[in-house]
Amino acid sequence: MRHTVPIASQFYVTAPQPCPYLEDRMERKLFTSLQGADAGILNNSLSKQGFRRSQNVLYRPACASCSACLSARIDVAKFQPSKSQKRILKRNAALQRRRIAPWATEQQYDLFRSYLDARHAQGGMADMDIFEFAAMIEETPVTSRVMEYSQSDGELKAVCLTDIFDDGLSLVYSFFDTSQPQNSIGTYMILDHIDMAREAGLPYVYLGYWVPGSPKMDYKARFKGVEIFRDGRWRQLDLEDDFSRDKNLCEIKSISEQVAHIAMPEMTHSHET
Repeated sequence: MRHTVPIASQFYVTAPQPCPYLEDRMERKLFTSLQGADAGILNNSLSKQGFRRSQNVLYRPACASCSACLSARIDVAKFQPSKSQKRILKRNAALQRRRIAPWATEQQYDLFRSYLDARHAQGGMADMDIFEFAAMIEETPVTSRVMEYSQSDGELKAVCLTDIFDDGLSLVYSFFDTSQPQNSIGTYMILDHIDMAREAGLPYVYLGYWVPGSPKMDYKARFKGVEIFRDGRWRQLDLEDDFSRDKNLCEIKSISEQVAHIAMPEMTHSHET
């Protein structure tokens, strides 16, 4: 006999802490663990509802007084590179991509450290040692790959930890050589993921959160075909919208009500009778 039952996950809320994107704001996250045989199915389903993965946890913002963070993805069919993006593709054409299993190396960590020191010296990851870095890369209960981008002489220039969904590719975390900012390697990695998704017949590339008003996130709005998860559904990003008028979800629904409205995937089980 076969029957379907929803995956049963427990959800929790983090304590408030300073927001890394907007000054004078506090962030809070709704999260659940990601483990076991159902991890891939849960990751696929909740990612379509604005969640992101960090190691074995899925989370989305649940801030008490802010709704600025919006999950973003690129509709591959609607994407066309701009003139500047075409130039970025040409400048980085010599890079060689290597797709490997999620396994951390000292070479990756050295690049990671130099990236943090240059771009996020005061960020939450600034004190990560090599063991914590290895955990970030290797502790993945879902289908993930590491994309390494190197020069012809073997010098590592960029790395991206990528999850493979049933409907797309998700850039979980990326870092790169910051010594040549004119090459825009971060943008190049997104463009390359769009090409990979197109070749694989996957409709979306997931970018994480876009935050209107945060200069750190401006680059995500420069890709044609960007969609945001807003008011419970995916919609085309319109930069003319007044995002400041959005009602905070926590002012409309309690955390328990938000959890009740999460569409949990079903698993089919079979047993003998």
